[in-house]
Amino acid sequence: MEYQVKIYTLSTCGHCKATKKLLDECSVQYEFTDVDLLEGDERAAILEDVRKLNPRCSFPTIIIGDKIIVGYKENEIREALGL
Repeated sequence: MEYQVKIYTLSTCGHCKATKKLLDECSVQYEFTDVDLLEGDERAAILEDVRKLNPRCSFPTIIIGDKIIVGYKENEIREALGL
């Protein structure tokens, strides 16, 4: 089953890197946004989106289909992907 996968990350975050690595290892296509590399209005808009999904605004914030996972939780990510 194909899910749309999107992750909000920080370029310096170890958990974010681990999430990308896991998705790569599972051959999952995903979109990601390194929020800390954005500036100004674009960054503010993305942070507002992240807060709607995850009020604590912590990273990574992972969206798989309609499921939201906050943090690197390998088992939850695999389960949400049906792996």
